[in-house]
Amino acid sequence: QVDLVESGGGSVQAGGSLTVTCKHSSLYSTSNCLAWFRQAPGKEREEVAAIYTYTDEPYVADSLKGRFTISRDNAKNTVSLQMHSLKPEDTAVYYCAADILATCHNWSDEEKYRHWGQGTQVTVST
Repeated sequence: QVDLVESGGGSVQAGGSLTVTCKHSSLYSTSNCLAWFRQAPGKEREEVAAIYTYTDEPYVADSLKGRFTISRDNAKNTVSLQMHSLKPEDTAVYYCAADILATCHNWSDEEKYRHWGQGTQVTVST
């Protein structure tokens, strides 16, 4: 079992920045895919970004490249999502997910992830 706890959500004005962080329990494998997804009200959950822990190679949804970045701190067992130039349409609950003993192949497929956090709300106002 992998525990994932998100934090850092909140309210921000459009054009601002926010970082959300996911703290995870110790991973027994060096090869894992840690990802962020989001779900806006009335919409399906969608992929945001992922990072492959063996190489720290990042993956970001095409529509978010240039504004969102993902990073991790192995010593702190955290993976963070840095969000810039936020827009009202970025308003959503942001979820952390983990696929253990895996690569980030097909990282955008939420069915790939067995472990999920409870989510943290991000609200962007005009």
